Amino acid sequence: MELKEAVLTALGQHRQAVLYTVGAGVSLLGLWLGYKYVLKPKKLTQVGVVSQLILHPLKSGKGLQIATAECLRMGLKYGELRDRQWMVVTEDGHMVTGRQEPRLVLVLMTADGGNICLNAPNMEEIKVPLHQPNNNIIDCRVFGADIQGRDCGDKISEWLTCYLASGKTVRMVHYEPQMKARKFAKKAEPFPSDDEVAYPDAAAVMLLSEASVQDLNTRLDKDVTVSQFRPSIVVSDCEAFSEDSWHDIQIGSVRMKRVMACGRCIFTTVDPENGVISRKEPLDTLKSYRQCDPSLQTLYKTAPLFGQYYTVKETGILHVGEPVYKISY
Repeated sequence: MELKEAVLTALGQHRQAVLYTVGAGVSLLGLWLGYKYVLKPKKLTQVGVVSQLILHPLKSGKGLQIATAECLRMGLKYGELRDRQWMVVTEDGHMVTGRQEPRLVLVLMTADGGNICLNAPNMEEIKVPLHQPNNNIIDCRVFGADIQGRDCGDKISEWLTCYLASGKTVRMVHYEPQMKARKFAKKAEPFPSDDEVAYPDAAAVMLLSEASVQDLNTRLDKDVTVSQFRPSIVVSDCEAFSEDSWHDIQIGSVRMKRVMACGRCIFTTVDPENGVISRKEPLDTLKSYRQCDPSLQTLYKTAPLFGQYYTVKETGILHVGEPVYKISY
């Protein structure tokens, strides 16, 4: 008991010194963490140049090449149009894509004076108001996930139903900012818990290099273009598949983090020029040499990898011609 009392007395006498020591230790730890994760200078190494920016306002619709775009957390934005925030659905809300209706890839959506405009082969252009707040909100399904969309009206429904000529009525929906977005963390481990999208297959941004497409073309009887793979950002001045190793990149003020590779499906066999699906190439050739490491088969299964998905960490403006930098620390 005498020893215990002596220790307690000593601690009481030097309590202030102990607190100062602990406080200093915590401060030093905070400074070290700040240096490691915030203040430590990052190294930027140029790995390529942005050669194309492609916006796909309508899911599975024709790509719109643009010279500049806002890069937001949920993808590219150009004027009133946002990437993959319109979608064709069945009457009960299930998504309709180029996998089921290949001729969707020929439908071009643009915006004009507060209207959205649709054009397609052998169809008259149709215009409807961009915002129709009194229209119904439809519960939709995208790859088994629930999401909502504002119905774009009967005129658009009739136009698309006539164009696709499948014998089934389809409608078009528009994702609005106040609606609940889709999260991927529960279904795909690589995605951050705060990552959200509207109607894209997976991430907000998909990046592909021209060199990777050129490498594929050396193995095909008939060349394909980047349009076959529907990227958001196309990069030139790099080696084929070098994008596989760009884990953190910066373009202008925009910073993005790689999430996972893009596993390819039957949609790649739809010709973007005529809307015809072959169900063979270039998918068969990709499967012959772009399979994942066996350790990743639970994630990608048998899908060949072509292009990379990114999540947007710092938003900003993108321009064609800007250098692409790989970030290292």
